[in-house]
Amino acid sequence: MSTIGTVSFYTLGCKLNYSETSAIGRQFEAAGYREVKFHEGADVVVINTCSVTEFADRKCRNVVRKALGGNAGAKIIVVGCYAQLKPEEIASIEGVDLVLGAAEKFRILDYIDGIGGGTGKGMVRAGEVREADRFVSSFSFGDRTRSFLKVQDGCDYKCTFCTIPLARGASRSSTVEQIVSDAEAIAARGVKEIVLTGVNIGDFGNGTAVIEGQRPRKEALFVDLARALDKVDGITRFRISSIEPNLCTDEVIDFVANSERFAPHFHMPLQSGNNKQLAQMKRRYRRELFAERIAHIKSVMPHCCIGVDLIVGFPGETEEDFLETYRFVQELDVTYLHVFTYSERANTPAAAMDGAVPLTERRRRNKMLGILSEKKRRAFYERHLGEVRPVLLEKSKTKGMLHGFTDNYVKVEFPADQSWVNHLVPMELTGIGDDGIVTAHVAESVYTHD
Repeated sequence: MSTIGTVSFYTLGCKLNYSETSAIGRQFEAAGYREVKFHEGADVVVINTCSVTEFADRKCRNVVRKALGGNAGAKIIVVGCYAQLKPEEIASIEGVDLVLGAAEKFRILDYIDGIGGGTGKGMVRAGEVREADRFVSSFSFGDRTRSFLKVQDGCDYKCTFCTIPLARGASRSSTVEQIVSDAEAIAARGVKEIVLTGVNIGDFGNGTAVIEGQRPRKEALFVDLARALDKVDGITRFRISSIEPNLCTDEVIDFVANSERFAPHFHMPLQSGNNKQLAQMKRRYRRELFAERIAHIKSVMPHCCIGVDLIVGFPGETEEDFLETYRFVQELDVTYLHVFTYSERANTPAAAMDGAVPLTERRRRNKMLGILSEKKRRAFYERHLGEVRPVLLEKSKTKGMLHGFTDNYVKVEFPADQSWVNHLVPMELTGIGDDGIVTAHVAESVYTHD
């Protein structure tokens, strides 16, 4: 097929966005476009956006300006969550040609012939997410050793701080059969690890999906999907990107503990270790349930890596409330923390709540938990020194070095040439460098790679 133009992509935000950008990229490839790097200049530039925080919004605007500066005459198209929530705001940026929200971002090619390049017309196609029952299969593929596979989209939860249900619509998922087919396609490309991603993947099976015009039966639970994926040949590892604690059932935990392919690694959003804040956030659990989930994971997988999301500075969070969260997390046997500074988002109940926490205080609390996270991560790494664990090797920015992750998500650095990339190697964890990355060597001298 002859090339009809060039396209470049810039993705902001979560793993789900990366999987969807790749799906859009394959549409362009099928239509005859050649993908180039973002800074090389392209005929069409697609920016897939995030809108979790105000910082994410600002970053998006900066990327749009970079695209305009480095791609003279290009058609600039902005899609994704920020585009869905604030289309007029993006369209007002001079040079943006098209804004497509969640419902229509997979239809870029339907609109592209009708827009000029660099004209600043700001055509907007956002509005409500009207296609809540439509699911578009997506997975990433590129220079990574892993692929992000979308299994679910949207959310029915009503957390008071979150705009994602507004941006992505109701919870819906694909079929087990379609996702297994996607996983087989990924395996055929030589990828060794798949990360299952979505907005609320533990809610898999809720809602219906329309795929190629066929409306399938209502699907089973997330654990049923996991069991089916566990049988896919060619994939060495599956990881669960993030799962709500109320949906991370004992059945899911026990399945992972007994699976040979699902990695001993969970990431669960806690958001607050204070039940008062959890109630105000309209989370669907109390901290006691979260502690029970952690205890069960560690009882069946003592080596399991556990990551935790937290929000600091939520309206009404006093110093005493924060310290309660700090102490709660400090006592939990978890590995690392992802800490978010609360950001007021338009059209959310939390934005109208009393008791706003000063921004300087929010940042101080974030820093405290960040330090705690590094201590926990190092303690987890130290606990596993001397062990032999499988490491999937990846490219590194350091010349002559590769890095990778063990099954339980210990980051390892290893001196090797590029031919070792995408090989699963049994390695002995020997020490921790000044940068916090674990050093290692090949555990079996007889090991060779193809």
